[in-house]
Amino acid sequence: MSHLEPEAEAEAETPDGQGTAERAQAVLEYVVRHIVDDPGSIRIDAEERRRGIDLHLNVAPDDMGKVIGRGGRVIQSMRTVVRVAGARDGVEVHVAIDD
Repeated sequence: MSHLEPEAEAEAETPDGQGTAERAQAVLEYVVRHIVDDPGSIRIDAEERRRGIDLHLNVAPDDMGKVIGRGGRVIQSMRTVVRVAGARDGVEVHVAIDD
């Protein structure tokens, strides 16, 4: 059950039925901004794919370890949260970290 009104829920998709990744991208940026030391160096590029959208995350080299986390736990958690945000808009979202 959604807390959104039916009209607001319908607005989350584009007219052709494809969702957008704006919410997922905003969630990713919010989380990363609060983890890194240099939030000004964050860059997220969205690339549309046939089955969804890929978000390519770039951060300062000194912040890579914070974003990845021990054993990849931090990035895996971020991927899960972003995937859920994208699913709310009907979009399959994948997050990749670029060097």
